[in-house]
Amino acid sequence: MLAAALRQAVADGALPLDPSAVPEEVHVERSKQRGHGDWSSNVALQLAKRAGLPPREFATIVSGYLTANPAVASVEVAGPGFINLTLNKAAAGELARQITEQGSAYGRGGAYQGQTINVEFVSANPTGPVHLAGARWAAVGDTIARTFEAQGATAVREYYFNDHGAQIDRFAQSLLNAARGLPAPEDGYGGQYIQDIARGIDAAEPSLKDLPDDQALEAFRERGVTTMFGEIKAQLHDFGVDFDVYFHEQSLYDSGEVEGAIGQLKANGSLYEADGAWWLRSTAYGDDKDRVVIKSDGHAAYIAGDIAYFRNKRQRGADLAIYLLGADHHGYIARLKAAAAALGDDPDRVEVLIGQMVFLVKDGQPVKMSKRAGTVVTMEDLVGAIGVDAARYALVRSSIDSNLEIDLDLWASHTNDNPVFYVQYAHARTRSVARNAAAAGVGDPALFDPATLAHESEAVLLGVLAEFPGMLAQAAELREPHRVARYLEQVAAAYHKWYDQCRVIPLVDQPVEPVHHSRFVLNQATTQVLANGLATLGVTAPERM
Repeated sequence: MLAAALRQAVADGALPLDPSAVPEEVHVERSKQRGHGDWSSNVALQLAKRAGLPPREFATIVSGYLTANPAVASVEVAGPGFINLTLNKAAAGELARQITEQGSAYGRGGAYQGQTINVEFVSANPTGPVHLAGARWAAVGDTIARTFEAQGATAVREYYFNDHGAQIDRFAQSLLNAARGLPAPEDGYGGQYIQDIARGIDAAEPSLKDLPDDQALEAFRERGVTTMFGEIKAQLHDFGVDFDVYFHEQSLYDSGEVEGAIGQLKANGSLYEADGAWWLRSTAYGDDKDRVVIKSDGHAAYIAGDIAYFRNKRQRGADLAIYLLGADHHGYIARLKAAAAALGDDPDRVEVLIGQMVFLVKDGQPVKMSKRAGTVVTMEDLVGAIGVDAARYALVRSSIDSNLEIDLDLWASHTNDNPVFYVQYAHARTRSVARNAAAAGVGDPALFDPATLAHESEAVLLGVLAEFPGMLAQAAELREPHRVARYLEQVAAAYHKWYDQCRVIPLVDQPVEPVHHSRFVLNQATTQVLANGLATLGVTAPERM
């Protein structure tokens, strides 16, 4: 509506503004005070300077075009140039029908249409079960991918399989020692899962542990990694997370891609030799120091694989490569961007999101140990305590920039204090209302009259439902999936309040009136928004609770 008014004002010459400066969609937000209208926009403050006009004059011109719209009841220019809109009741209520007609498509946009976005997350070494930080990335990464898909992108979920390096060596030695009845090596892995895997390998092939050490170690490495990674994939699948690509780190070395990337950097002068090693000129691209790529012993440093991996992603068609990494990986931001620039690519093709730690609390006390993994608490522990839906919701609900404490007692409870229960119960209530309305003869869409949705609680609920597309677009743009969860709680709150104040089904001794049919449509619109939002989080929308 605002964008159309702007374009018309430009076309008529009322605004001396280049047409290309007019956005396809103008940001509006729900007014915090009802006396300031239904909606407010600061578009005049954003564009007035380009037009060479004072913001209030710019806003006044646009307002003149808005008042001609039959859906607009009134327009006010406030403060330095805010445009406050009040819609007529019929125009506001019409949103309910639009939502039900659009169904699962409501809220979707095209901001990333045609783009392929590679989202790499979890990527834990296959040396043990997925721990809590990995679980957070599983929920967050999958939800970020879903928000991109809702904006038209092709999201590629990728797991980087770390099957190259010293950690795998220690894992294999731990398994072999367990099979031979020896204690774990000093720097090895403990936990019941090591005993379980070793026992399984030994039961299937009892002669392996008696091979010479180097042969036995390689056999336990191969079988142990296969077993552990199979478990990780199964755990993630049960958590609602499946990956499009499982990329093996070792393949970068076996295929010669590391060598090829190093050759490219040598050829373009981005590597130099010093002290017997080859260094990346990463300080030239914003890093705090140059990085060793080939060590003095001739072996590739870890960053060599990182460089080849980014190059591989781009060759596979990724327009943007997003890495979700733990709190101890801040240094990766500058070095990965420097690697992209050194390859002659745009460093903005790389984006690194850093997440903080997760802690569990039960009965007011920290949970520090896992029965199966030993010293670390795992995703299995979390899901076993509160279930998949609550675990995913809890892990996504807070900004990744902050440490997260999950109270197991709260998230397992069936009370409104539990955010996921509160939202899911709202959805289940909408479905119950729909079933009861059908039995009472309420719900004829032909009798929908948007002007009858005139109660204050209906205006509030409609306003919240209208925010869904903008919120979803912002969640994708800012990489902040917690916005989806927090928004759904606002929808649930507005719905519960409306439910308490407005009857969808008349009392037994009262007739069915047009307002009841209209409220049925509003109920269905709320169902749809809650379902769409929960689907974005990978959380189920129950029919009954």
